[in-house]
Amino acid sequence: MLDSFLKGKRGLVVGIANEHSIAAGCAMALHAAGANLAVTYANERSKPFVAPVVAKLDAPIFLPLDVQVDGQLEAVFEAIDREWGQIDFIVHSIAYCPKDDLHGPVSECSKEGFAQAMDISVHSLIRMTRLAIPLMKNGGSILTMSYYGAEKVIDHYNIMGPVKSALEGTVRYLAAELGPKKIRVNAISPGPLQTRAGSGIDHFDDLIDTARKRAPEQSLVTIEDVGHMAVGLVSDLSCKVTGNIAFVDSGYHVRA
Repeated sequence: MLDSFLKGKRGLVVGIANEHSIAAGCAMALHAAGANLAVTYANERSKPFVAPVVAKLDAPIFLPLDVQVDGQLEAVFEAIDREWGQIDFIVHSIAYCPKDDLHGPVSECSKEGFAQAMDISVHSLIRMTRLAIPLMKNGGSILTMSYYGAEKVIDHYNIMGPVKSALEGTVRYLAAELGPKKIRVNAISPGPLQTRAGSGIDHFDDLIDTARKRAPEQSLVTIEDVGHMAVGLVSDLSCKVTGNIAFVDSGYHVRA
């Protein structure tokens, strides 16, 4: 039964922006499969948009998390330790790049913009993993979100392509390091979705149309599709799956 597939599992979902975000799709699917969740919101301005999702999750931990604010990430893991004493999985679904750097050519990306994009989108996964290791006493699963632009050049994805490449490399190295601890690290690579984060990409409507036309299934994916993959990778059925990039894109990556 789906509602008991992850019964007894406890996890942290980071990156819910609203009910249409990828992280929300993952959280709802994980909750439906029986997992208990801790959830974060970026700041007070975003909290009202995240709260309706959390209300459906019955999450005992709901805390602010801006990964650039000292102490907030540590506070989240301290709360998890107090509430549960352990954790089984993490869903890391955050990325950011200043608009001018995101919309400009890679050759024009500023040092400051690149550093901020790497810190929020990549190094935050490393910091999260470091804090999770002592709490993953029986092993665990760590997931992050990538995109095909990490592997191939996608028009208008610009500097986020190299940033996602770094994220995927980090996934592989963390998987190798943490394998002996039975901690698995994987990335999910969804096709383009109509989310607030996606709409920040220049010419995003063109990217959506291209994906729909070129994907073998000739359809776009949904946040529910991504959530189902997250459930599978978190579950014990994927106990030997680590260091992978799992595409959820209607097959787009085989033709693009």
